[in-house]
Amino acid sequence: MDSITRRQQVKQSRRWVIKLGSALLTDDGRGLDQAAISEWVRQIASLAKRGYEVVVVSSGAVAAGLPRLGWTERPRAIHKQQAAAAVGQALLVQAYEQEFQRYNLKTAQVLLDHDDLSNRQRYLNARSTIRTLTSLGVVPVINENDTVVTDEIRFGDNDTLAALVANLIEADILCILTDQNAMYDADPRKNALAQIIHERSALDPELDKMAEGGGAVGRGGMISKVRASRLAVRSGANTVIVGGRLFESILRVASGEMLGTLLYASQQPLAARKRWLAGQLQTRGVLILDEGAVKVLREQGKSLLPVGVKTVVGYFTRGELVVCRDAEGNEVARGLVNYSSDDCRKIAGHSSSQIDKLLGYRDFEELIHRDNLVLS
Repeated sequence: MDSITRRQQVKQSRRWVIKLGSALLTDDGRGLDQAAISEWVRQIASLAKRGYEVVVVSSGAVAAGLPRLGWTERPRAIHKQQAAAAVGQALLVQAYEQEFQRYNLKTAQVLLDHDDLSNRQRYLNARSTIRTLTSLGVVPVINENDTVVTDEIRFGDNDTLAALVANLIEADILCILTDQNAMYDADPRKNALAQIIHERSALDPELDKMAEGGGAVGRGGMISKVRASRLAVRSGANTVIVGGRLFESILRVASGEMLGTLLYASQQPLAARKRWLAGQLQTRGVLILDEGAVKVLREQGKSLLPVGVKTVVGYFTRGELVVCRDAEGNEVARGLVNYSSDDCRKIAGHSSSQIDKLLGYRDFEELIHRDNLVLS
């Protein structure tokens, strides 16, 4: 696939995670840059009005809180940084809400930490919430929960958070807005011959040397962005690193223009997700299926419904990996289950329409959705 084709792929993408860094949002630490936020929101609103699903991952809470507290420098004490985050978070959300209201768009604040995305049940809860918000036309604004999480404040890795969110919602594009126009093959401040990297595979090992060469601060933390692109690859998302101060940078990237740096995934999103599932070695339980369910999975590629399950073996929680076997014990498939083992036992052999009656709630009609299932 050539560069033009890949940029056309970006143009056709409709589910985006857009990450905004602290340096951009706070005008390099001088307080929230309302004019700049207004411009980015205008572009994001334009995408939303065209039917895009857009999730914003925003840094800036700590930096926004410093001026309000009368502090001219970032304090070293963690509890003071957390206090600044608590004050700044309110300002940040208010700024986004005010700007999105101009376009009759609603926003929602979502605070996450890495535990939310590593615990499978909380992961699925977060995904359901964010997907519900986007389906309602709401723009989720996500930030690391700086008030209680020390690692994020100490090291600052919202690039990683943005990549994990891209995995979470199975985004097509992770767009990282930075204070650099793109990623370069050398530090452009020290090397006049430095060239923009227009396109590379996210897995290209040479990217590490290029990103580390100028240091994290001088290069806009490019190494964290390269690592984020590799996390995004797990769900098949392409990453674009582009200057947030460039004129209409978001819309120009969305139009397929050769702007910024495209770090592309080698597989399509669904294929990448299936490969990830297939590579998981640790399973938590077993579902024994009847002949009809086995045939449906193997020949029609459909989701697994409760009615096709005869027996539930083991103990697992919602979102954990289970193996599906036929009556002879042969592995048919494996996937991420939508209900706990206790609930699976209650609804096994019953139609999806009875889930409400049997459990008192119904989050999903499928026991395992086909997007979360891979044949063995």
